[in-house]
Amino acid sequence: MEKNQNPNTWSELPLDLLNLVFKRLSFANFRQAKSVCSSWYSASKQCVPKNQIPWLMLFPKDKNSNSCTFFNPEDKDFLYKTQDLGVEFAKSVCIATYGSWLLMQDSKYNLYILNPFTKESIDLPSVESQQPAMVKVERTIDDDFITFGDHNHVKLFKGNNTVRTPVFWIDEKTKDYIALWGLGYWCVVYAKKGDKLWNQIPEIILDSLDMVYKDHKLYSFSYRDLFTILDFSGEIPRQTFQRFMHVYRFEWLSPRSRQLSNSWCLAETKLVVTVTGDVLLVERMLRPRSRIQSFNVYKFYSSGNFFDKYELADSLGDEAMLLDLGITVLANEVEGLNRNSIYFSDSHDTTTKDLYVFNYETRKMEPLHKFDFDCLLLELSARWFLPSFLHT
Repeated sequence: MEKNQNPNTWSELPLDLLNLVFKRLSFANFRQAKSVCSSWYSASKQCVPKNQIPWLMLFPKDKNSNSCTFFNPEDKDFLYKTQDLGVEFAKSVCIATYGSWLLMQDSKYNLYILNPFTKESIDLPSVESQQPAMVKVERTIDDDFITFGDHNHVKLFKGNNTVRTPVFWIDEKTKDYIALWGLGYWCVVYAKKGDKLWNQIPEIILDSLDMVYKDHKLYSFSYRDLFTILDFSGEIPRQTFQRFMHVYRFEWLSPRSRQLSNSWCLAETKLVVTVTGDVLLVERMLRPRSRIQSFNVYKFYSSGNFFDKYELADSLGDEAMLLDLGITVLANEVEGLNRNSIYFSDSHDTTTKDLYVFNYETRKMEPLHKFDFDCLLLELSARWFLPSFLHT
């Protein structure tokens, strides 16, 4: 029998097999693998590597710089820099993230959605472009906003204080999206793909501590302990739940008081939606002088369609919480994540930005990774996000 003169090579591996391999790779390894040969590069275009590792986006201090830098904890000491993102990017601020997309606020305080990897950009309606409803908004010559509400109630908001607790969602393939934010203290507004004006939702009285959007539902919790859920799966949002849920909370201290005290104070309150759809209210407590931190996690329970009680959760089970993103993930599906733990970021001086993990069982906090910034090149403006890579 004649010996095969053309044995199979790595470049001739079946496409199905390559896809199975690519889907298991981290982002860094995926980028390396697709550069092995032309056939592997071609195969990589049909595969989306799964990523559940949060990255840190670093914004340059130089406002003439039109790019930003990403830090991937898997790569430890290696940084990724984006292409030129345009003049407007240097004048904008990132106020929310979803997947690889960023919700940006430009120098005129208007909003747009940006993918820094592909440079795709989606303009949203201007802040003052509101559907006629309970609140009218006018822009001043200084780009502040005057709001006119019920009973001739008029209020002036500084431009950078008008958009509150913003959240958004976007479909990576179809580019369908929804963006939501609090209009001052008046109400929540939203815009979907194709909308030219912001739609006002009077059902939410916005003195909101936090909002989170997941699976076409908006969850809101206010300073007055008002918990509201809106369903956006239809053409018009539908309120499915609203109730006062009185939760004991640690006292909030002013920055001045924090400098003088080392007592526990409330540093942050966040809403988190779990893998299974449970709603958690998370309090991050801080001893200002020692920087010791701890967490309380409250779980809301429902009877049928109504949340009727809450209690302090004694465990997160097999899930890990990504606090900055308002979600949990199954720890066994993400290499390096620990179950029953809370991952969060904290900055406490001008040169460092740290990522910590808090073990909810042992009540111990440890640094996950410490990355020193060059204070001459980078400012504190940084944000954690969970990228996906449809177009790597």
